[in-house]
Amino acid sequence: MLRIFRHYVSISLVWLMIIEVLIFSAAAYLGIEIRFLEADGWRASVEPVYEKAIVFCIIMMFSLTAVGLHSRRHLFNFNEISIRVFLGFVIGFVGMTLAFYVSPGLYVGRGAFGLSMIIAFVAIYITRIAYQKIDDHDIFRRRFLVLGAGSKAKLVEHEEEYFVRQGVDVVGYVSIDRNAPQVSANKVLDINTSLFDLAEEHDVDEIVLAMDDRRKGFPIDGLLECKMKGIIVRDLVDFLERLRGHIELEALHPSVMILSDGFTSAVTPRIEKRVFDIVVSLLILLVASPIIILTSSIIWLSSFGRDPVFYRQTRIGLSDIPFQVMKFRSMRTDAEKDGAQFAKKRDSRVTLVGSFIRKTRIDELPQLLNVLKGEMSFVGPRPERPEFVLGYEQSIPHYKLRHTVKPGITGWAQICYPYGETDEDTKNKLQYDLYYIKNYSLFLDLTIILQTIQVVLFGQGAR
Repeated sequence: MLRIFRHYVSISLVWLMIIEVLIFSAAAYLGIEIRFLEADGWRASVEPVYEKAIVFCIIMMFSLTAVGLHSRRHLFNFNEISIRVFLGFVIGFVGMTLAFYVSPGLYVGRGAFGLSMIIAFVAIYITRIAYQKIDDHDIFRRRFLVLGAGSKAKLVEHEEEYFVRQGVDVVGYVSIDRNAPQVSANKVLDINTSLFDLAEEHDVDEIVLAMDDRRKGFPIDGLLECKMKGIIVRDLVDFLERLRGHIELEALHPSVMILSDGFTSAVTPRIEKRVFDIVVSLLILLVASPIIILTSSIIWLSSFGRDPVFYRQTRIGLSDIPFQVMKFRSMRTDAEKDGAQFAKKRDSRVTLVGSFIRKTRIDELPQLLNVLKGEMSFVGPRPERPEFVLGYEQSIPHYKLRHTVKPGITGWAQICYPYGETDEDTKNKLQYDLYYIKNYSLFLDLTIILQTIQVVLFGQGAR
């Protein structure tokens, strides 16, 4: 995994994105060259070509990201790849059309643009199919040895199937204390000579420290020898953070947060994040204004003007300060006559109009006003209701850390984890929120915003 602006990205995915950049750049040039091959004098009318190629490349790469083709989740289904590549090019076509409208100097003609799109589509599609085959090759795979066989090592074993899809093979677990192993017995390895010999025998790239108690039999000399001979030694929290994109609560100690290089950028007031929030919110309000007006009208007409269009609800924000979040009303006005509760699948309280705007996330648009007021950020942990927060703070460790940053309309947990209605779901989502707080950057914010588009397009996690 590479760390880019504090965010972990798969090495194979980085190589794939580099190849795609080259494909889009080449497609832009080829489309123009083929179109004006026999048209003397017309080739000069589209110079300089590199400007067009750069814009084409940027918009198309953003479009593929928006449909989830650059996410941590690997796509193995042939049909899913086909659908997402097609949608990515549809979004790219719209984006390029808008670019031509805003800056007519970028226009290269319908023929050249059409040829560039066709060339790029065929090349990207073939590349994506090949990537699904090559990504599982040994040259991209990493072999890990887990030092420990107790409850923390069990966390690794539980995720082994996911790790395999991420190009990671766990070769085994080493029990270094006298306690009975909690992992499968056939996966427990013994150190016959030295830890380095064991690692070399299994061609290990990295060793993960997952002992329940490091005071018992910690092999300091063996680990030092491994590290000095090129084997990476990594803590369990760091290992899971890189591969899962979250911070494992069951393995997290306060010392990890205190001594790590994160947990500072997000909680420190930053002018660039505020400017980013305002610019993004104003742009979306401008683009979505017809949708906002239409949705307001339909909700008003659906009740013949008797019920309110907007719904206000108390949520907990930065520093535990409550605020009123705004949303389009998607439920009946008596939805909570029996008290606060999570939305459920096929919730009878949701109106006909509300069902659609919840699935498409249109009901969230009024929260842009909360962002402009400074009560929310565009990206951050989702704000929860005070009725739930009190219980979570008592039952879930480190839950209060969510309130060290402004809540957001979308967030890392929203694109990585489905809608949750149980305490266990809340705990799992907190692990993603902690990753965001620890590794915050504007690059991560932009990544989340782009990948939120696929959440809307494919209706992920909607209730």
